[in-house]
Amino acid sequence: MTGGEVTRIVAYLKEAGVRIWLDGGWGVDALVGRETRAHSDLDAAVELDKLASVMAALAPLGFRVEVDDRPTRLVLAASDGKRVDLHPLVFDEEGNGRQIGAGPNGGDAVYPAQELTGNGIVCGQPVACLTPELLLRHHTGYKPTTKDRHNVRLLCERFGLPTPRTYLDRVREPNDDTLD
Repeated sequence: MTGGEVTRIVAYLKEAGVRIWLDGGWGVDALVGRETRAHSDLDAAVELDKLASVMAALAPLGFRVEVDDRPTRLVLAASDGKRVDLHPLVFDEEGNGRQIGAGPNGGDAVYPAQELTGNGIVCGQPVACLTPELLLRHHTGYKPTTKDRHNVRLLCERFGLPTPRTYLDRVREPNDDTLD
């Protein structure tokens, strides 16, 4: 998925009255202000109650439902291979979001209101995204891939964040709990 495709998707959703926050690799690249690697999809948080509007807005671009795990996740795909992985959020009165069933042990993943305030740039266009801190937390809790390591390195270097333990390139010695 190219930066131009991302900005087009964001524009279509804004036109439909849908708030969108970039997550995943494009969220990282938006925060650093440049495309740093190839992207197979666009990860984005949207309001759960706007999913029908999202599907209607992206249908003219050829997107159809590929994976429907609502309320936790909805993946839209186009025939040319483009994918949009949506993370639907339910909001409370303070503006905090929850992604139902996406957290540890099947609980909800929390998106604090103050961490839905990231501002990024894709192809010269301003986009809303998650904060670096929340993006970093979204890259933990599982075995990291090469893309994850790339994203975490960028976030930590650019924003002065501590590297999560699972990303430290150090072999643990027996009884070594310094990384826990």
